[in-house]
Amino acid sequence: MGGDVAENDGCLACDLMAGRVPLPGGNVLRTRFWVVEHCVGPLGPGTVVVKPARHVVHVAELTAQESAELGPLLQRVSAAVTEVTAPEQVYVCLWSHAGGVPGHIHFVVQPVGSEHLARFDAFGPALQTAMGEAGCFPEAAEVERICDRLRRVLG
Repeated sequence: MGGDVAENDGCLACDLMAGRVPLPGGNVLRTRFWVVEHCVGPLGPGTVVVKPARHVVHVAELTAQESAELGPLLQRVSAAVTEVTAPEQVYVCLWSHAGGVPGHIHFVVQPVGSEHLARFDAFGPALQTAMGEAGCFPEAAEVERICDRLRRVLG
């Protein structure tokens, strides 16, 4: 099973949670087992990640308590992202690899609108790939505003 954050130096997800790497928008929500933060990648403003508070590399390693909290949390976070960003759809998908090696799992919760589909001429995984290749990172001030709104909605 995964260990504590302190045991996983070099893991970006752990480093963000521990404050070793700057996190625009800060912590959006922390539950007993999960952390919600704005995505630090180029997937657009309002995209957040939901990740275990402890270092977990495989979904199969989640405890029964972590698993029980996950589904309702993903729904709650998706609803908050919908309220704050008013997208046509909210993608929810698991990401884990870092540099081709399995890493700290995190669920990406990404608002997607027609402007994204038109700009990148893609949808689904191809849209995420195109956004990654374009490298368009949201401005820190915009991330801060969105995170403040998400915190209010998630209360």
